Amino acid sequence: MSLYNYIIPNIAYIIYGILGVLLLFQLYYILFVYGKLAAHKARSFKDAENLPPLSVIICAHNEQHNLETFLPKILAQDYPEYEVIVVDDYSSDESQWVLQAFKATHPHLRIVEIKEHIQLKHSKKFALTLGIKAAKYEHLVMTDADCEPQSSEWLKEIGGAYSASKEIVLGYSPYFKKPGFLNKLIRFETTHTAMSYLSYALKKDPYMGVGRNLSYLKSLFFKGKGFNAHMHIKSGDDDLFVNQNATKQNTHIAIAPDAHMYSVPKETWSSYYKQKARHSGASVAYKNRHQFMLATQLVTAFLFYIVLFLAIALFPSLWYIGIGVFFFRFLCQFIVFRPIFLKLKVKDLLFWLPILDVFFYFYICLNGLFNRKKKQRSW
Repeated sequence: MSLYNYIIPNIAYIIYGILGVLLLFQLYYILFVYGKLAAHKARSFKDAENLPPLSVIICAHNEQHNLETFLPKILAQDYPEYEVIVVDDYSSDESQWVLQAFKATHPHLRIVEIKEHIQLKHSKKFALTLGIKAAKYEHLVMTDADCEPQSSEWLKEIGGAYSASKEIVLGYSPYFKKPGFLNKLIRFETTHTAMSYLSYALKKDPYMGVGRNLSYLKSLFFKGKGFNAHMHIKSGDDDLFVNQNATKQNTHIAIAPDAHMYSVPKETWSSYYKQKARHSGASVAYKNRHQFMLATQLVTAFLFYIVLFLAIALFPSLWYIGIGVFFFRFLCQFIVFRPIFLKLKVKDLLFWLPILDVFFYFYICLNGLFNRKKKQRSW
């Protein structure tokens, strides 16, 4: 019997067999990777006895409104000893005067101005490097100008997470909740990303962090030669640095509610697309094993939906098998995701999980396909 004569009569079994293999891959990530975070008890560190002095570093380019809105929450942290360094990266708005006004009433605010370089000629990594060099303290905390801490004890949660052997603390930074499907998708994508990097950190294989809520030692930055290995990539001041320097021994996570740092989400599909395009460009520089594990998770989920749709469309008489496979995967997701979404304060997204999951994998995979190799030009 020829291969052709064998495949045609058994095509339904072959397609559903492929669907079953893809399901197994997905169950591994859902149960054995994300399950780590689901079972993790989010410990609070704000009552730690030894809180190290901290240098909070914010890079800002034309962020006048955000500085007026959010910087007061950073400057009013309930923390024994810290400084806030704002790197004003060649702003052409009124940021300079806003910062000077804050400095007059907040002596722990320090300003680093970049004036001598042509606007946007360099990346954020250059501005961040200047801020790190200016820092007085060994323990650094990174965030952005459009970020608002959940609590006045945010820094206590981050600083308290350090112990003798820790050099990196990974925080969590959700987006503000707003009306509309785009906001739900952005918040779901952010939650999914957090689930991944936090779960792998718990598995002792940290691979990335988010610069809106990230802390590491100044000595680690210089020991690893800063951003030199990936300075040619515009983005990656957070995830690529962690990917390069994190180990199973030196990384901790801080995800108690007071440790959350909220950020302003994109409000248009085009701006969100550009943001994800920049992030996709950085992932090509991850360690090979991390590229493989992330690609396997994304591609098998993407193919799971493709094969599922094909199986139901081509063999409608066997629809119950495809629907059964879909709901079994969804049930596993719901059981694992529910405690995670509760920890990460996005319970409302559980209702939208089946829809958002499909949109997430198609949008992220297609965005990454078109933008992984594209040269990045924005700050």
